[in-house]
Amino acid sequence: MSFADKVNQFDAWLLDRVFQPVVDRLPERVTGFEVGMSLQLGALVMDTACLIAMFATGLLGFSDGIWNVLIWLFALFFYLSMNRMRPLMRVGHLNPLRPMLQGLRPLSIPFALYSVWQMALASPAFLNASRFNVLANVIYVIGLYFMSTNPRPPGFRRTARAPAGREARTTT
Repeated sequence: MSFADKVNQFDAWLLDRVFQPVVDRLPERVTGFEVGMSLQLGALVMDTACLIAMFATGLLGFSDGIWNVLIWLFALFFYLSMNRMRPLMRVGHLNPLRPMLQGLRPLSIPFALYSVWQMALASPAFLNASRFNVLANVIYVIGLYFMSTNPRPPGFRRTARAPAGREARTTT
């Protein structure tokens, strides 16, 4: 098994064993895609806070600032393009974005870990801005995984434990 196969296997495990059960327990009105889009918007807000903190403290030069603003615009365009794909998400169908985001999901994890490492080595002047950056990257990764989960089929039922130890069926 090659390294790429192991990465894809880990990605599928993380998606199916960690994020899909969380989405299956969400209230019926809320979908995993909606949660993921909210987290993507939160990542944009945290990234904006990071840029503002860097500009306000004077630690970001003009050329670095332009580069960071262009990266922020890329994240904004990604959010807007995913928002336009919202009608593709239909109850009872597989998520069409799942294979499309398959290359981006595992790639975003090392970048989030790299930002944690950068924050650990950051000077005290950069610490607040790097905290916003780490938070934005982690929220972005979690949002990608939530956006990639499959919607629940119609009439999906959760089981809950009755107090007497018997299984009770509940509809959500």
